[in-house]
Amino acid sequence: MEQLLNQIAAYKSEIEATHISDAKQAEEFRIKWLGTKGIVKAVMGEMKNVAPEKKKEAGQVLNEFKLFVEGKFETFKSATEQQQNGNANRIDLSLPGDEVITGSRHPVTLMRNRIVSIFQRLGFAVAEGPEIEDDWHNFGALNLPEHHPARDMQDTFYVQQNPDWVLRTHTSSVQIREMEKGKLPIRMLMPGRVYRNETVSARSHCFFHQVEGLYIDENVSFADLKQTLYFFVKEMYGKDVKVRFRPSYFPFTEPSAEMDVSCFICGGSGCNICKKTGWVEILGCGMVHPNVLSNCKIDPNKYTGFAFGMGIERPAMLKYGIKDIRLFSENDVRFLKQFSSSI
Repeated sequence: MEQLLNQIAAYKSEIEATHISDAKQAEEFRIKWLGTKGIVKAVMGEMKNVAPEKKKEAGQVLNEFKLFVEGKFETFKSATEQQQNGNANRIDLSLPGDEVITGSRHPVTLMRNRIVSIFQRLGFAVAEGPEIEDDWHNFGALNLPEHHPARDMQDTFYVQQNPDWVLRTHTSSVQIREMEKGKLPIRMLMPGRVYRNETVSARSHCFFHQVEGLYIDENVSFADLKQTLYFFVKEMYGKDVKVRFRPSYFPFTEPSAEMDVSCFICGGSGCNICKKTGWVEILGCGMVHPNVLSNCKIDPNKYTGFAFGMGIERPAMLKYGIKDIRLFSENDVRFLKQFSSSI
């Protein structure tokens, strides 16, 4: 028994004198002392040589020694892990810095802001409204009563739980909400996202963005509408752009027209964007229909007005030379990074 105690005391002294500086040395310590062929297991095997009356005392000594070695190993292990973490978190100022990725605005946002800024110079303010809209504001008030054939012009997403609610097909619903306020005159822009159940292709999508404009006052004429839009096109695309108006039909305006600009993608020679015509329609417009004014409790005998609406994606495609409208919604960082310098 005395020999065993002396041996354990010698082992403790050796352990106390041990210095561990890294994880490798800590693992070597574990193998030497606590491994399957380690010193602790060998010492524990000395129990068979202890006299029966001393086994209880020897067992306590051996267990204490084992806990001592295990405690030392945990101390060494913890110290080396802290050292490793400290080295990992240490900043080496001699290394080159990490690249800071520069964000960019979406081209649709750039175009929206550009359109709004041009019309704001003409005194137009901005109004917004809900994307989930009731039938009255989306259709009825705009001279599109139930079963009107013109409703087929727009393939609508209806809310299944309540067919009287739809995903708005145009931001004209915001025009109705502004006119219902009864604060005249009105000179407002209505930007926002709209939805139509259309086949997705290079030229069309099931959701897109619009900017609509509304001007109501006394003695507003179609000439005022044309001059407003001429100013917009020249400011947006430059003085050399060609413009043409074509008679059209919209239930909420009379007379109505569509405005085309010469295609910037192909220079007028014809491409998939302009359908080989050299022209791209960018907006519809017209004088506000008297029925629409009456629906909003505005006297059509006293007030007149004009309205126009354009998609934002198509002017953006012309401005930036983009040939596929689907690129706007794919969130490809390689595509979006091209516009970081356009902010």
